[in-house]
Order: sequence, then structure tokens, then C-alpha cells
Amino acid sequence: MKKQAEKYVLITGASSGLGKETAHKLATEGYKIFAGVRKQEDKESLEGLNPNITAVFLDVTSDESVNKAFETISALTDKLYALVNNAGIALAGPVEYIPVDILKQQFDVNVFGAIRVAQKFLPLMKSQEAKIVNISSMSSYGNFPFISPYCVSKRSLDMFFNSLLLECKMPDLKVVSIKPGTVRTPIWDKSLAVCEKNMEFLCEECKKKYEKEFDFLIKNARKNNDEGLLPKDISNLVSKILKCKNPKLSYNIGKDSFAARILSLLPQWVINALVKYSLKKRIK
Repeated sequence: MKKQAEKYVLITGASSGLGKETAHKLATEGYKIFAGVRKQEDKESLEGLNPNITAVFLDVTSDESVNKAFETISALTDKLYALVNNAGIALAGPVEYIPVDILKQQFDVNVFGAIRVAQKFLPLMKSQEAKIVNISSMSSYGNFPFISPYCVSKRSLDMFFNSLLLECKMPDLKVVSIKPGTVRTPIWDKSLAVCEKNMEFLCEECKKKYEKEFDFLIKNARKNNDEGLLPKDISNLVSKILKCKNPKLSYNIGKDSFAARILSLLPQWVINALVKYSLKKRIK
């Protein structure tokens, strides 16, 4: 237990959902957890769950915030066993009209935020068992209309970190991508609120043209809160990966995630035809 207790893990986006569940799960197993939060109430809530959790203020979109978090953590340990990049948002809209500023917001959190944190904390990842675990998505396969910002950000996340694995002169570093299917997580409520706000700024032509699609997006997002995997399913997988000496590069979890992977193996024109047919049947 002593050896396990000395293993420090940083989890971004730990205020709720997958991040919070993973922090609690790993803390109960003896890991020392640094949980990234942005609000004082979230810090108090997390630290009240388990004495092995130390919440640190961490906004992955801010260099200043990441630097301060590094100072806080490096004052407590010079070795980070694992980094779990969980912070993320899901934005939506038709490619034809979606403002570039929304795309930038999506990438700043899901892609640049993860890279920003990894670059800063890699010097602490000295252990021969060091691991970076990215919470990606089945959406990284790219076949989900109207949530293209989210899909592309998750594909980019996977590609950037695979490049890190190829380039980095840390032969023992393991980089793992978890691609969950639909998960019951607050990300949908939070992202839905952001999307509805963003849609207010779309032109009237866009709103009229894609009215049925917007209704479908909202209903589907709310449905995702009630169906699919539980956050503990993902946290259990993260725990398994951290214990594994040689984890796989990528893990699918959830029937829909495996289906998305299989679909991605087909020729693109076949995928497009199937997705368009399915969308037409669901949007009425």
C-alpha cells in the first residue's frame, strides 16, 4: 500500500462527471490525486471525498493557470505517475454556418488544453511506468453530423498524442486513448446550455434551414443524460490502465463505441450513405 500511495496522478476537469468519479475511484485505491478544478466549492467538495485528493485550481485554456498548478504540484512531489486528460466540452452546429470562434473554443479546451498541460508536466513524469490517459470519444471516428467541432477535436487529440508518443525521447512513457460511447455525464447539460446560447447568434437563414436538426440535437443531448455508460465504467477502465504494465494504445468502451469503430473501417462513401440514411430516419 505504501508504494501505491506514493503514486501521484493529475486529473483535469475533475469538478464533476467522469473526472470526479475517476478522482474518487483512484483515491480509494491509494493513489495521491491532484484534481483540477476552477471553483472553490468544487475544491471543497472533492477534498471532502477522500484525504488522498488535493484539488488544484486549473483552467487548461490558461497558461497562467497551468503554470500556477505546476508550481503547486511540484512543491509537493517531483514525480507524476500519470496524467488523465479529462477536461472537455462538446459544441455543435452545421459546418456551413458555425462561427470560427466556436471552433476555436472547442479546440482550446479539448486539444490545446490537453497539450498545454502535458507539455508542462512531462518533466515530472520520470517513472518507468508513467502514463498519459486521454479521455477521447467514439466521436473521434468522425461520423456524427452536426457535432463536427467535437468530433474533429477528439480526432486531433488522438493524433497529437500519438505524435508525442512517436517523437518523445521517453521510451517508457505510455499514451492511451479511451474512446467511450454515450456516457451519462454533466458534459451534455453544460454543452447544451453553451450550444443553445451560441445558436442565438446564428443567422436567421441558418436557424430556419436547420430547425429540425437543431431540435434533434437538443433532444439527443438530453437523451444522452439518461442512457449509456455510467461514469464509474470509465473510472474503472482508467484504474485498470494505470495498473497495466503495457496498456493498449486505444480502448473502446460501450456497444456504440465498438459499432463506431467497425463503421469507420468501411469506405467513406459507404459510411456517408449509412449515416445520411440513419439521420433521415431519425429527424422528422
